[in-house]
Amino acid sequence: MKDTASTVGAPRLRPRTVLISVAAGAALLASTALFAPAANAAASTLGAAAAQSGRYFGTATNSSQLSNAAYATILNREFNSIVAENEMKWDATEPQQNVFNFGGGDRLVAHARANGMSVRGHTLVWHAQQPGWAQSLSGSALRNAMVNHINQVAGHFRGQIHSWDVVNEAFADGGSGGRRDSNLQRTGNDWIEVAFRTARAADPNARLCYNDYNTDGINAKSTGIYNMVRDFKNRGVPIDCVGFQSHLGTSIPGDYQANLQRFADLGVDVQITELDVAQGSNQASIYERVTRACLAVTRCTGITVWGIRDSDSWRRGENPLLFDGNGNKKPAYQSVLNALNSVSGPNPTNPPPTTIAPPPPGGACSASVSLNSWNGGFVATVRVTAGNAAIRGWTVRVTLPSGTTITGTWNAQASGSTGTVDFTNVSYNGQLGAGASTEFGFQGTGTGPSGTPTCTAT
Repeated sequence: MKDTASTVGAPRLRPRTVLISVAAGAALLASTALFAPAANAAASTLGAAAAQSGRYFGTATNSSQLSNAAYATILNREFNSIVAENEMKWDATEPQQNVFNFGGGDRLVAHARANGMSVRGHTLVWHAQQPGWAQSLSGSALRNAMVNHINQVAGHFRGQIHSWDVVNEAFADGGSGGRRDSNLQRTGNDWIEVAFRTARAADPNARLCYNDYNTDGINAKSTGIYNMVRDFKNRGVPIDCVGFQSHLGTSIPGDYQANLQRFADLGVDVQITELDVAQGSNQASIYERVTRACLAVTRCTGITVWGIRDSDSWRRGENPLLFDGNGNKKPAYQSVLNALNSVSGPNPTNPPPTTIAPPPPGGACSASVSLNSWNGGFVATVRVTAGNAAIRGWTVRVTLPSGTTITGTWNAQASGSTGTVDFTNVSYNGQLGAGASTEFGFQGTGTGPSGTPTCTAT
């Protein structure tokens, strides 16, 4: 989604919607009061109410907002998930090529860990908010940079992210149902598949999502995405979830729930990822309908609102959030809370990863390599696995073919760039429990290594 500092252009509204009358909205609100919780006692916060059915209820935020006491009080009280609004995007994490800045993202992850929240990662690849150096690239140079960026960012946050928006907004608006023209699309039609395969290797336990807007109902754009997801599932491309931004105006498509369900029927989770609703007499009822639609779809694992207070929203002037500018709960807040409290019983979800204690010393290790190659270049992903005892560190030796040069390495330190190269663990991935694995990677020009690497435990 857009940087909150940028409000140029009209808000993204749904092309096909069904207008809800004021009377219908009032009826929906009245029915909510009569729909009592099934088994659990009513929770008093959004996150706690969502957790009753195994879901999360999250918000977008930035690390700079954490120092605002009034804001942080609402954040910590109400939500059990957060997503970085801007601080994990390409321009923020790699402002110069292969020079990475994870400060803002690390602060958000630390805050989430300290407050028992999960984290959504947003976003690894997007045609917008690219750094200037990436905008100037094309073809294989841009493709290589994209692969390296995914490996570096997802690798840095490996094991700390519940769900990654791997690719954001790659489909065009309008009636074609086709891809958006962008510098990424012009690298080849397989670029989205490459992004998902790279992300899986870099952060194997995270849920991998495709995320887009104007897809809330069954229309040409959402059907184009549906066809892509179906193709990925049929061919074994790793995709776990689809995100629906749901930046709504004063109406909601009548087939909103049916659209979520058809994606879920493909065998992927669905998530409401950037929810906000323009203020109006039916704002509360639209929020309620979105919430109930998610609750009705077993594989809808959570909802994220795109900000907390109206004053924090990128849609300033439309007052689209659950709290007003002073932090007061709006009627929409109560309608969401009532809906979340109306169901009980766990829903199958993918829980956030847990922290593993450092292992004791000793043991041995092995290594295997997988390649993603193209004409003139490659990306190698190396998996390091401890033997039947824990290890404190490792070194992997790889022999490169003549004429091959390493141009980038992540999650390891390389002793050189040609010939026989030793890769040594970095501070955060050297300790492995018995049978546990970690991965590092490198990219280069020429031909990738074909032999089996050796691993030495330290």
